[in-house]
Amino acid sequence: MVTIVSGRREHLVNQHRALSTSVTPPHCYIVVAMNEPTAHEWLPRVPPYAATVAVTTPDKRLPLAAARNLGAQRAIEESAEVLVFLDVDCVPTAELITAYATAAGRHPDALLGGAVGYLPEGVGAFDANRMSVARFHEFRPRLADGDIAPADPNLFWSLSFATTAETWKTSGGFHEMYRGYGGEDTDFALSAQRANVPFLWVGGAEALHQYHSTESPPVRHLDDILDNGRLFARRWGYWPMSGWLEAFHALGLVARDARTGDWAKVGASVGPDAAPQEGADQ
Repeated sequence: MVTIVSGRREHLVNQHRALSTSVTPPHCYIVVAMNEPTAHEWLPRVPPYAATVAVTTPDKRLPLAAARNLGAQRAIEESAEVLVFLDVDCVPTAELITAYATAAGRHPDALLGGAVGYLPEGVGAFDANRMSVARFHEFRPRLADGDIAPADPNLFWSLSFATTAETWKTSGGFHEMYRGYGGEDTDFALSAQRANVPFLWVGGAEALHQYHSTESPPVRHLDDILDNGRLFARRWGYWPMSGWLEAFHALGLVARDARTGDWAKVGASVGPDAAPQEGADQ
């Protein structure tokens, strides 16, 4: 299993605790620490033992895509046959790894996604009522254990997903020019689809997202969303994250060029010349 970490120490400890009760223990537990030099000290020295790899960036923009790729590489080096990715905010149910592994055996050439329920404020990851009060996303189905259903690649999210090591290689991994928040998930799913890798929902592979404060729309990620959105538009021909961009527009933070369809901060250039060049330092 692979998780990427920046802050969220308590969340990581809770994830580790949940993994210790997994019906199927992880073959390896890879923690990718992004600008966190002490993260290797955060977990207790009990199973499942974590192998920590580090990514350091000179700026504050987290290399989410590159970190997931690094985690997958390390897991494959540890002979993992099925790669399970779970965000540090999430704790797995005891059946998550089993459900993903079973689905991967049935569909070794697919990307697999499981349902994630959001815990409300005041409900802990191990509270007795956690499953009954968790809010599951209405557009991402909560299937019965063992059920499989086709999924829209545009609804792929990296909070919780799995695939075989071979299919990971076929997909090409995440595009590492995405830095910071937004865009890299959909790009990955579309790249996988282009490589004839379908995306499927998996029943029983459930996780719970631990509560933390959020911002909607995510104004603090505005620069990342614009930069990553331009990169995505250049690669796929349309802008992602339209709901957030429209919300930023309503706040007077961004404007859209009526001719090109490009978005930029109010007062900034919105034409194609504003887009960072692939391979350049964003």
